[in-house]
Amino acid sequence: MVQIRFVGAHRSWEDWLGMLLGILTGLSPWISGQMGSQTMMLNAIVVGAMLFVLGELEAADLHRWQEGGAILLGSWLGASPFIFGYSESGSLRFWHFALASIVVVLAAIELWQDWNLSDKELAERD
Repeated sequence: MVQIRFVGAHRSWEDWLGMLLGILTGLSPWISGQMGSQTMMLNAIVVGAMLFVLGELEAADLHRWQEGGAILLGSWLGASPFIFGYSESGSLRFWHFALASIVVVLAAIELWQDWNLSDKELAERD
């Protein structure tokens, strides 16, 4: 009997979604219209670029550390409004909370999908 493993196996669309989340994160100050401090904008651009690169690396050659890195970046993005002082006002905080939640959940799902696979099986995935 053939099993359909939609959520049980790491798929390439997940990597593309990770890259899209990186782009949205990098552009989030402009999308939200809240381009306050340079530090806040630089943080969004750097985190977005790093998420994009991690998504590309996952698409090219999958390793578990990439999901761990995405979880860390998503957690940092979620904490950024408190660290940089824009948690009290503006829509950028909502963008960052939403994007951070999606990044962390997606990375956790990918990590769960890959948890029992050997390095050889990770390299052979479609």
